[in-house]
Amino acid sequence: MRITNQREIILEELRRLKSHPTADELYEVVKKRLPRISIATVYRNLERLSEAGMIHKLEYGGRQKRFDGDVTPHCHVVCVKCGRVSDVETVPEVDAEHLVVDSRGYKIFDGVIQFEGLCPKCQLLEEKKIN
Repeated sequence: MRITNQREIILEELRRLKSHPTADELYEVVKKRLPRISIATVYRNLERLSEAGMIHKLEYGGRQKRFDGDVTPHCHVVCVKCGRVSDVETVPEVDAEHLVVDSRGYKIFDGVIQFEGLCPKCQLLEEKKIN
């Protein structure tokens, strides 16, 4: 994928923001640097950057998609009321009542950790495609 000036600025602004913005929120920031950019261009470029693995697209419970410029492996905590997403540095410990408050101030009452990868069978199939 070619990195156009628009993509470069979208990527820079997304990586600068730690709020895991929606496309609309990121558009408001990007248009300060690129006043003539359209919201459709921001949406399209976010999809392409996500497909290229340069950013993460976050989709939680049917809420509006959010985007993360940090592609290193890490976890998130999501507010079930407003949809705010924050990075989690350490997995919080659960007390006897299965209720905790993590270092970000979230009261956590549910959680799922999901890892994605290739199973051994699919790895072999991928290796056969390459060779």
